[in-house]
Amino acid sequence: MSTLLEDTVADIASCVERALKEDIGTGDITAMLIPEQQQAKGEVLCREHAVICGCAWVDEVFKQLDPKTSIHWLVQDGDEVVPDQVLFTLSGSARVLLTGERTALNFLQLLSGTATLARQYASLTTGSEVKILDTRKTIPGLRLAQKYAVAVGGCNNHRIGLYDAFLIKENHIAACGGIALAVAKAREIAPEKVVEVEVENLDELNEALDAQADVVMLDNFSPSDIDNLNHLNFGETKIEVSGNITDETVKHYINSAVNYISSGSLTKHVQATDLSMRLI
Repeated sequence: MSTLLEDTVADIASCVERALKEDIGTGDITAMLIPEQQQAKGEVLCREHAVICGCAWVDEVFKQLDPKTSIHWLVQDGDEVVPDQVLFTLSGSARVLLTGERTALNFLQLLSGTATLARQYASLTTGSEVKILDTRKTIPGLRLAQKYAVAVGGCNNHRIGLYDAFLIKENHIAACGGIALAVAKAREIAPEKVVEVEVENLDELNEALDAQADVVMLDNFSPSDIDNLNHLNFGETKIEVSGNITDETVKHYINSAVNYISSGSLTKHVQATDLSMRLI
């Protein structure tokens, strides 16, 4: 996670800059109703049970609007909170507080929602060595932010993008002329990278195992299909399952030969955490 964290920190400023630009545009005309020199204090509350994530994005929003804005956090990323708990207080220009409110809360509600869902998934594998993985099904432009939130919630990251690992799917296999040829070419291109193959049936699974793929993803295999594979020797190859992941299937898989469970739901089925800011 250390590399991801470093990359995420470097990405925060540009994400915030883009978000502020799309919201403020030529200027916050409603904030102009308030005298320019007027100061204010506020607090942000969480209205539900949640895992908090996104403090650095909130800090960056107000830093870019006015570095003199003061923020005092009462929680940190990874903390579990209860309804009506105050997350942080802030003070500074009244115009700045109100201009930055929506952008700051947008980041905090999305990333907290992601971390909260990840915590729920992670709890299903307590006491097991099975790892829950995210996917690339993230909100465009917020890949690193959501991957960070998944890790804060207690789950794990799959590849970050198309550059850090091979994931050979049906169309790649067809274009390369078969699984063995695709895996061999991947080893030639980047021998240090993980090579994963997605398979849809037993024949393809055996081909991937013969090719000594690092990971084989069993796409939409049912729990009973997985049980029927217990006689196979997977060697050093790790087994990942994906598709139709539910609480019940997770509980089933942790008692099988599965090493990883990947789910796009971690980042694409997120419900934003209910937050509100009020001036005090």
